[in-house]
Amino acid sequence: MNVLFEEDGGFKTGVIMADNDTSLQIEMPSGKRSKIKSATVLLRFEKPSAAVMLEQATPLAEEIEADFLWECVNDGEFSFLDFARDYHGHEPSPVEAAAVLLALHAAPIYFHRKGKGRFRKAPADILAAALAGLEKKRQQALAMEGWIASLKEFRLPPEIAAMTDALLYAPDRNKSETKAFETACAETGLTAPQLLFKCGAIKSAYFLHYRRFLHEQFPKGTAFPPLDAPKLPRDLPRADVRAFSIDDANTTEIDDALSVVKLPGIGSRIGIHIAAPGLAIEHGSPLDGIARARLSTVYMPGNKITMLPDAVVQNYTLAGGVDCPAVSLYLTVNDSLEILSHESRLEMVHIAANLRHHEIEPWFNAETINGPLPDQPFKDELVHLWHFANACEGRRGKPSAMQGNNDYNFGIEGDLADPDACIVEISERKRGSPLDKLVAELMIVANSTWGGLLAEKNVACLYRAQTQGKVRMTTSPLPHEGLGVPQYAWMTSPLRRYCDLVNQWQLIACLRGESPAFAQKSAELFGAMRDFEITYAAYADFQRLMERYWCLRWLQQHGISEIDATVRREQLVKLDHLPLMLRVPSLPADLAPGRRVRLAIESLDLLAPEVAGRFVALLDAPEVDMAGADEEDGAQ
Repeated sequence: MNVLFEEDGGFKTGVIMADNDTSLQIEMPSGKRSKIKSATVLLRFEKPSAAVMLEQATPLAEEIEADFLWECVNDGEFSFLDFARDYHGHEPSPVEAAAVLLALHAAPIYFHRKGKGRFRKAPADILAAALAGLEKKRQQALAMEGWIASLKEFRLPPEIAAMTDALLYAPDRNKSETKAFETACAETGLTAPQLLFKCGAIKSAYFLHYRRFLHEQFPKGTAFPPLDAPKLPRDLPRADVRAFSIDDANTTEIDDALSVVKLPGIGSRIGIHIAAPGLAIEHGSPLDGIARARLSTVYMPGNKITMLPDAVVQNYTLAGGVDCPAVSLYLTVNDSLEILSHESRLEMVHIAANLRHHEIEPWFNAETINGPLPDQPFKDELVHLWHFANACEGRRGKPSAMQGNNDYNFGIEGDLADPDACIVEISERKRGSPLDKLVAELMIVANSTWGGLLAEKNVACLYRAQTQGKVRMTTSPLPHEGLGVPQYAWMTSPLRRYCDLVNQWQLIACLRGESPAFAQKSAELFGAMRDFEITYAAYADFQRLMERYWCLRWLQQHGISEIDATVRREQLVKLDHLPLMLRVPSLPADLAPGRRVRLAIESLDLLAPEVAGRFVALLDAPEVDMAGADEEDGAQ
């Protein structure tokens, strides 16, 4: 005797070796012997053999149409054997009965299981919904096949095009479009950006990087809500100085200016004047909310996203020819360039001029500073401040900028709406120029002096500390070992950095004798500090990414096939005339830092953005200066 039984959700056959009422010992067609429960047996039969039973029943079951069966069967539960009799119109053979069983089992949306060999036809409404779902899945499968085929031919289906940003930055893997796209990526061996670029969904690698940053940091866009700029304060005393700023040509958020007044018989009074948006932007106001959300201006070659609306920046930037509200630090300096005393004031300062680096450095530089200078505006003030800066640097025992390192300026000519048509120019200049040192030292004096004042008055402040080589934000007035000062607080860029604006509120309250916006150990202050540090680092990473992109564009634009470089450490080199570090696995082993090499540019990938270089030759002259590029810059 043979049996048809159910096991693990499927049907099997076997020959009965022993019948123990509640259990059976059987031998399956494979030769395996098993013990099964009698309750799992659905059919006992003599013929055909157990080995061919399912082989004969399966093709018969496939010929039976599930919708026809559903129409034939009555409501209520039924046994497959009873239904097999009705279906065939006679006592069914074992093969015929098994075929009906297999057909019923294979159509679960038509027939619901109700026990051993028993079923119930699905209600009409439930069946209709299930069939609609199946049809939808079938249509989705067909659509996915079409999308995959198009993508593999680098044609962009409209449904995929509409999801470009989502596929790049936040893919929803429950969507059929995402499944199709990721399948196409796997089958073509391309990354998501590479495939979309080949299909034309990404017009330029520039947009890929920029939009990813906006998605992560500005999901609601970069536009400011309609807010009126606060009016300038009218009750501030007027300073009796002619101040001037020193910035590069592209700076519009001018935070700091300087002044010099001779004091006969004493020496001079040096003024450091910082833009004072903190006089008008109130803590907790809508403008504060904007600044708190952005935390810093975002810089990138050819573009920037400001922390504050343009109208606010224009009201409070230290523009030339305008009386501007400022927080001023006055240093009384003797003829030996020692600081005798200092005083802080809130006042209106007349900005006589905005001096620009490219206009001053041709006549005020390391080669000309010790000789006679041409008769230029503010020549005497610049020379005096230069000597004072050297004295300050000497007292600190630390350089204000790492000598020999280069700064790089990116000039992007063209409309960034079509970045691939833009021309990039990259210029380099040595750090530590007289202008660099002059500005950096005076900002260090202001930031350390005001940080010390708030510490002395026990007013909460966000400090920038460096201990054991690690730079971090803190609310404690800890030393900044890299700058050689007992405490250091960013206060000189309140138009561009939220921590400077926070510290300016605290300083203004201190100078006015009012309660500060943030108390010591304020949870809100700690939160602002944490968010600022994280966001400021993310913005800096993005700036470096975009500089890397434009460096690759520069190499591409100039058709560079070989370039010289300096070894920094094992397999890592810095390319000449570019702020670009590159790992070169083909470098000879044990090359000492500072050795000069020539590389072949093998490939550029603007989407990554990455460049691959291959070692070509070892150059004779080693690079002497190997100072790092990540030091704390006092001018910042």
